[in-house]
Amino acid sequence: MNIAINRLCLTRFTTITAIAMLLGACSEPQPSAPELSFEEAFQTQLLQAQPGDIIEVPAGVHEFTRSLSLNVPGVTIRGAGMDQSILSFKNQVQGAEGLLVTADDFVIEDLAIEDTVGDSLKINESTNVTIRRVRTEWTRGANTENGAYGIYPVQTRNVLIEGSVAIGASDAGIYVGQSSNIIVRNSRAEYNVAGIEIENSTYADVYDNVATNNTGGILVFDLPNLPVQGGQATRVFNNQIFANNTANFAPEGNIVGNVPMGTGLLILANDNIEVFENQFADNKNVNVMVYSFALGGRVISDPNYDPYPEQIYIHDNEYTGGGTVPGHNALAAWHQVSGENSPNIVWGGLVKDGASNKNIVCLGNDANQGFLNLKGGLDPADVSTDTTNHQCTLPRLAKISFDYPGDD
Repeated sequence: MNIAINRLCLTRFTTITAIAMLLGACSEPQPSAPELSFEEAFQTQLLQAQPGDIIEVPAGVHEFTRSLSLNVPGVTIRGAGMDQSILSFKNQVQGAEGLLVTADDFVIEDLAIEDTVGDSLKINESTNVTIRRVRTEWTRGANTENGAYGIYPVQTRNVLIEGSVAIGASDAGIYVGQSSNIIVRNSRAEYNVAGIEIENSTYADVYDNVATNNTGGILVFDLPNLPVQGGQATRVFNNQIFANNTANFAPEGNIVGNVPMGTGLLILANDNIEVFENQFADNKNVNVMVYSFALGGRVISDPNYDPYPEQIYIHDNEYTGGGTVPGHNALAAWHQVSGENSPNIVWGGLVKDGASNKNIVCLGNDANQGFLNLKGGLDPADVSTDTTNHQCTLPRLAKISFDYPGDD
């Protein structure tokens, strides 16, 4: 009997001891999961974002090696300032851009994106976009190896870009393409091939900006062979457009590679454009040039494309210097024959078959702005400075207005 009891006690003791040891093992600290890098944590936030989220970017330089993406609507990305919160892609090994957004009701503000392999901030097929106090920059300066676009909304609607800075793009610093309802204001574009570009878009206001040290300061283009065409109704006003004399560093074959160094404002094949109360200075090729895509004999393969600008209203601007080194082929040929500098406003002179050249380019009632009609650029000696058909006015374009996310 005592032997049985002892055996029972021993068995119970062994079982209790085993349980105690097991519980003790369970209570021991377990190895923690590896801490995520800022890059991993930030991308996770973007992937797991919900509408209404605000994703904060603290001050500091944050290194990224891969593209970021967001496809959730109603998200805000907010830093501590465009010179404080910096997303750096100088060691990027994967992806075509820095940040790609395909989402509506998007706000990004108070941060910088630097040294991406491709485009810096691309926003595609989105409605209601606010880009406020964002800097995109390639810190090595003007270089063909830089990404093409800095701030780059395309096929979007209701786009506000304000208080932003774009530096070093090998195509356009601030570009809005194939879009409608656009405001670009209070921003600065410098050391890009094209400072600010509105392309194949409708209803845009570009104002209170500084465009300097680019190849071309501001471009308003309409190009063939794109899904959206018929660019029109852009106002360019109250901008400072000066000293855009950086050599063109676009990669070979790029359409902006044709923009001559020293161009202030270039209007190509766009309609219903109003240019007023800007300050132009020291753009060595020309301060303002308006021409058809067909100027110079360029072949047009798109049967739906209209290459001729119409209803261009240029008035009440200030001009200082400029035109000392004409670079456009037709202008350069004229300059060689005449020995004169480019006037402030140059028109290519091509019109649709059978059309009059009246109301194509209107200069208001000021006949002393300085004007040259290249008459197609075929003969550098056959040009005209006659403004008779250009002393006209056109209806003023309406202000662009829309509700946008993040409206203060």
